[in-house]
Order: sequence, then C-alpha cells, then structure tokens
Amino acid sequence: MRLPLVWGLVSLLAILPNSVLASVLAIDYGAEFITASLMKPGLPFDVLLNKDSKRKIQSSVAWKRGDRVFGADAAQVATRFPEDSYSYVKLLQAAPHNSEPAQYFAKISTAKLTESVRKTVNLVRSDNEEFSSEELIAMQLAYVKALAESVAGEKVKDLIITVPAYYTQFERDAMADAVEIADLKLIALIHDGTAAAINYAMTRNFPKEETHIIYDVGSSGTRATIASFSTVTDKNGSPSTQISIGGYGYDRSIGGLEFDRRIRDILADLFNQNFANGKDVRKEKKGMARLWKEAQRVKHILSANTDVMSQVESVAWDIDFKSKIERSTFENACKDLHHKWTLPIQDALDSAGLTMENITSVILHGGTSRVPMVQAAVKKFVGPEKISLNVNADEAAVLGAALHGASLSRQFKTKNIKISDILVHDVQASYFATASTANTRPRSITSVLFPAGSKPGTKKTLTFKRKEDFDIFFDYKRTPAIGFPTRMLEVGIEGVSEAIANLTERGAIDPVVKATVSLSESGFISVTKAIAYGEIKDESLSGKFKSLFGGSPSEATVDDAESAEPPRETESSSSSSSSAASESESATNGDKKDKKEKKEEKKKPNPADNTIELKVVPKFTTIAPFTLEQKRAARARLRAIDAEELAKTRREEARNTFETYLYRLRDLLNDESETPFKKCSQPEERVKISDLLDESFSWLNDRGDLAETSQFLDKRIALETLEKPIIHRYKEIEAFPEVLNNSQRINWSTRLFLHEARQNLTHEIENDLPSKYTQEELDSLEKTLKEHESWMEEWVPKQRKTKSYENPVMETAEMKARAKVLEGQLQRLWKRKVPKVIRKKPQTSSAAEPESTPPVKGDGQGEQQEPLKDGEDGERTDRPTDEL
Repeated sequence: MRLPLVWGLVSLLAILPNSVLASVLAIDYGAEFITASLMKPGLPFDVLLNKDSKRKIQSSVAWKRGDRVFGADAAQVATRFPEDSYSYVKLLQAAPHNSEPAQYFAKISTAKLTESVRKTVNLVRSDNEEFSSEELIAMQLAYVKALAESVAGEKVKDLIITVPAYYTQFERDAMADAVEIADLKLIALIHDGTAAAINYAMTRNFPKEETHIIYDVGSSGTRATIASFSTVTDKNGSPSTQISIGGYGYDRSIGGLEFDRRIRDILADLFNQNFANGKDVRKEKKGMARLWKEAQRVKHILSANTDVMSQVESVAWDIDFKSKIERSTFENACKDLHHKWTLPIQDALDSAGLTMENITSVILHGGTSRVPMVQAAVKKFVGPEKISLNVNADEAAVLGAALHGASLSRQFKTKNIKISDILVHDVQASYFATASTANTRPRSITSVLFPAGSKPGTKKTLTFKRKEDFDIFFDYKRTPAIGFPTRMLEVGIEGVSEAIANLTERGAIDPVVKATVSLSESGFISVTKAIAYGEIKDESLSGKFKSLFGGSPSEATVDDAESAEPPRETESSSSSSSSAASESESATNGDKKDKKEKKEEKKKPNPADNTIELKVVPKFTTIAPFTLEQKRAARARLRAIDAEELAKTRREEARNTFETYLYRLRDLLNDESETPFKKCSQPEERVKISDLLDESFSWLNDRGDLAETSQFLDKRIALETLEKPIIHRYKEIEAFPEVLNNSQRINWSTRLFLHEARQNLTHEIENDLPSKYTQEELDSLEKTLKEHESWMEEWVPKQRKTKSYENPVMETAEMKARAKVLEGQLQRLWKRKVPKVIRKKPQTSSAAEPESTPPVKGDGQGEQQEPLKDGEDGERTDRPTDEL
C-alpha cells in the first residue's frame, strides 16, 4: 500500500522536458545500512535496489584478493580478511584519534587504525595502504551513484544526504568532503529525523496542529525529534503543510551496534569457557569477526523469539561453537541501558518546553526500534496508546529526503511542504579586545551567537570598532562529543588598517567593521562577508536640514577596548521577500520625486564610497576539513582505483570470452555428425583451425595468467578469421531462399503494376484526362525491372549449383540491395495520388461588376450555373454576356 498511496499524492511532474532534467539522488547513510532513492521523471518514487534486488545496502567496503567489493559481500570478507573489510566507518567521520567514537570503533571492528596528519583516524589495509574515512565513505557513495546511473540511464550528479541533527561542523564537513570526492554535487544535508517527518506528512493533511515525536533508534545512536504538523492555505489558495521542529534529544552511546557488541561478548565468553581450552578468542581477529556476524543474527532472532541456538563453524583453531542463547541473558547484559532509551525523549521535551500531554504520538523509526527491550522501555515512558508505527522504519528517512531534494532542485512539482528546523548545539563567537596599553593583556569577549534552537538559513551581522586586523573564534559552548574539540572555526579579518584609514580620508565618521555570519540550511557556520563601513557626512541640503534638528548618522558602538560588552548583532533571515518589498516601495517613491529632489539626490554620497570589502581567511586550528588539493588528490586516487578495476574487469571478460570461444570451436571440430560446420567447411580449413586451436589452448594454459587484454583479443581474432568464411557460407545458405522469394515477389508486383498502369495511361490519353504517371516514368521502372530479372537469371542458377563448402558466387546482400532499388522506385509511383481536375472559372469583361450580380439570361432573371458533367472541359457555353 505504501507505493501507490505515496505515488498518488506525491506525483512528480516535470516542469521542463525530460531531456533537460537532472536526476536527484537521495541517500540515507547509516552506520550499518545505506538506503537510496532516485528522483527522475518516468521512474516510480521508491527505494533504489542494489544488484541483488535488495532494498538496503550494507555500509561496507572491502578488498578480497585485490578486488574491491561493497555491501553484504564486503561485510562477509571480514570473516576471512579481517583487516581488509571496513564497516561502520560513519563512526569515524572527523573523529579525533583519541576520541570516544574512535575508541568505540576499535572495540567493534577488526580493522587496523592509525592517526592521520589531520589528527583524525585513517584505516590501514593489510598491505599497509591507508585510507581516510572520507575516502572510504566516498567509495560507498560512488557505488550507490553507479547503481542510480544504471537505473536512470544517464549521469547522476545532484545528491541530498541525511545526517543526525547532533552532527558537529567537523562531521558535516567530513560528509560534504566525501560527497565531493565521490564526484557528486551536494544539494543539502538534511537531518534524519526531519526527513522522517517529511515522509510522515507526505500522505496526510493536518487541519488541526499535531505534535509528534520521531523516535529514531539507529545503529550508532538514538535520537528523538519533536515535530509539529499543520496544514494552512497559502496566498494562492493552495494547501501547504508546515513542519516545525521544536525540540531534540539524543544519545550517541546506545544503538544497534551496542546490542551487537554485547551479544558478541556473550558468545566470546561462552566460547572461551567451553571450547577454547584456555585460549582467548578475543586475540583472534577472524574469530571475533565470525562471532560478530553470528551476534547480528542472534539479535534479529531474539527480537521475535525467547531463545536461539547459536552455531558457528571453525570460530578459531578449527574449533566449532554451539550454544543456546536466551533472551533473558541478552537483556540481563543490557540492563544498564534500560533507563537510557527514554532519556532522548525527555531531553527533546525539555528543549521544546513540552510534556507528553502535548504529544499526539511517538513514531518509531530505525531498525533497532523493533527490539522488544527498546519498545518496552518507550511504552512504559510514553504509554502504549502513544506508540505509532505509521512509517517504514527503514525507508522513511530516505523517501522524505528524496522529496525534499526534489523540491530544492526546482525541476519537479511536489506537495508543498515547508520545513523549519533547529540547531542543536549552542554556538558562540569570541574575539580579543584591543589592549588599552602595550603591557595589558587583551580581554576575551564571548557571546552566544546562535543558541540551540536557532533556525538554519539565518544570518547575523557583528559590528566591531577595530582599527587593525583581528580574529573571530567560533566555539561550541559545551563539548559536542567526548574527545571532540569545542573550537570549530577561526576566521581572520584582514585589511582592516588600510580600509579604516581610507574611509577616514573620505570623511567617514567612526568607521567600523561588519562581519556577516551565516548559519546555512545544512547547518554550516561561516563568515560570508566582512566590510569596513563608515557613514560619510551628507553635504546635501536635506542632509544639512536633518543635522540641524539633531539627525545623526548612527550611534557609534562602544569601543571594545573599553567595555566587556559583546559586539552588536543584527539578525536577518535568508528570505528576501521583505527586502524585495522595500526595494519596490523605494522605486515607487522615487518615481514621485520632483526635479529639485533628484538634484539633491545626486549630491548624496555613493554607498560604494563608505564601504570597503575586507579579506576573510578561514583558519582550522583543530580538525581541518580536506583542502582543495587534498580533495583533488583523493578523487584522483579513487578514479585510479576505478580505472584499474575496470581494466581488470575487461581483461577477465576478454579471457573468459576467449576461453569460451576455444571450447566452442573444439566441440565443433570433435563432433562426428554432419553438422552445418562440417558441411560448410573444407578439410583443409578444419585442419588449420585445429592446429591454431591447439596452439591457443597451450598458450592459455602457459601464459594466460600474465597475458594482457589485447593479447586475448588478438588470439581470438586470429581464430575468428579462419572461422568466418565457414560461418558466412552457412548464413548465405540459410538466407538465400527467403531473399530469392522476396526478390521474385517484387518482380511480380512490378510487372503487374506496369500492366495496369500502361492500360490506365492509354485511357487517360485517349480521353484527354490528367494521368497519374508519365510514359518516361513507366519506361524507367520497366528498365530497372528487366535489369534485375536479367541479373537474377544469370546468377541464381550459378548459386544453386554452388556446393555448401564453397564460397557463394552471389551475395544475398547484393540481391537484397537490387530488390530494394526496384521496390523503392515502384513504391514512389504506386503511392502517387490521382491529379485533380482543374476547372476553368467563368470570365467577365468588366472588373468593376459587383461579385454579387447574378448572371443574366434573356428574361433578366438570375439563373444558377449547372455543375460540369463527366467528360466536359472547364469552359461553359452558357457564360453570361458582358453588359455595360
């Protein structure tokens, strides 16, 4: 029911022709699974399937004997090549090497980690080649991109991808870098809870406001998003759904992976106690990888059953494992987590200033929300009547993201859904005040610039009274995650001294520095612009009149060297509707000015004269994103890997094709029956093919493993050159009867047409009627017919006498071509329409005679003309006489 309902209410109607539309790819990138959806006109709105027709793709990449694999195949590699398989890499996005996420990853993964030059984490392959988390995630995104392109039949570039709302700027930068390295264009980052809320609103209207909690239990964390839904009517009378995010709570430490880890530890303890003979399986990477795989299976079964028989062959040291696991044992191992499952819900309610009485329902999302332990805890906290299963727990986020991405692309018409999201972390700005003396230490002035709950898509302008270059520091008020720094960004404002001096020379009064700080829709903090600004004294008549009555340019901000007050802030939305209205109003007023006012206007200072743009220099002193050069190098590295894999794939295809061809030829030669191959070949030809075939088999066995793609192609072409004449003979024998029959049919049709056409032409000439064909055209057609018949009379008997093992004396292709020429000439004449009879109009002697004057006969009364009879020409004998 999911797809028809969604498709009916959320149809995608292209505004532009399909040929100019770009596809939009949406990805919900989870720590354990990836789901994707492709938005393209003509394709159903649904989840993208992988090569195995699965709706989910494991977030894994691995190398198996040099071959790179993805998804479930990559996860399976861990049981044999534990250091070459990488799953759950999302945990390492922008994580410092000593952070809690990096330490947790080391507990659950068999991959080898090392510290990168950026102080983050690199993963080391068994051959000691290192990859960053951004590169490994980029490989997975590129894999999904290739799947989408195979479905779309065209290049896919635009991408919208989900991230948790608690993601820091570092993690958002890491995801954006991975997208760019994968050769995709990032449309937007969207919070996974917000995306699920969009999916919920897709098929619903909300006459009365409803408030729901999107409770998302994923593999790497638990989130609670409070979303309010309402349907209003816009100015055009169309319904519009409003989604407002009011609160958010989360816990990074609990999720599906923590369940897997604890079950794996239970299995490891049972193995050590009962099967290991004093050894420790935790020191065996392959054994731990096999127990991890079994732990995931056990978790899924215990979600629906009270016990499960766990069995793993050759865990370590060729020792098998078998044991019964009770759900109670699992829940006992997780009893310290019971109170944690509902903390994100309480935190979300507190941040929104709401209670459960204000909540309509709690919508469960995420695969781990199916675990009975989690559901029991949530039901106890919110009440069982509040629990809602109205969205697909695995696919709601990606489908909501896809709809939002389509609306952002401006190439699709979708249901009108407007979103108001929030910032989760407090972001503060600080700077050092100017020291009053050379020996005085400058004070640090700090203020919360974007408090938690701020709306993305807003800008704030900071005003500073500075005369020299300075830095602005942006920090999280509290540590966003254990081991992560609070300093996210440092921005240098340069060129201040020269700009202030320049403005002062122009007559500016107390020039200041203004910095515009943006909180983007995707949650990025940046300084988008910095200027030096000073109001220049207005020497016009109106300006003097204003100053006479106390009109001052503007109040100067108190110098930060003398006050601990933060810089002045002004806030503006990213929307431009109000500014557009102001501009329109100004233009209207301007049209009403008289000539005197316009002259005064010319005397006013140009706004460009009191503004000088300053240089903004971002500095990353903690966790730096990829530089442009690093991204180019990473993309080139991935392209080199892709090219190497493509060359390897083509070589394997060439080898397999060549080997298959050899066996086919061998079977043809060894067949003792009268096969078409033997009938159409001579003994000498078969001997040559047999000799070269033996030589090719010998070469393949001796040197095939080291041969290049071109060598396989050359060897196959050499054999095909010997076989082609035989194949050609057989094809000619098979095609000859049908081609001959078709040619004879065309000849017969042409003769019949000529006979009838000549009879008609004689009749038309005798009766002075327009003819359909000319004598020359019929003669030309007859000439072509005779040439074709003569050619066939000469060569068809010769071909019939040719032996099956001899080359044909005439080609069926030539017979087809000759027949086609004749048929084309015949069709052009046959399709010609009968020419219309042109009747001459009655002539009048006076051009001045009115058209309405009826023809006059002897009695003076008007008489209507009679129509022409068959066989009469265009002239009439009863034409009226001229009268003046």
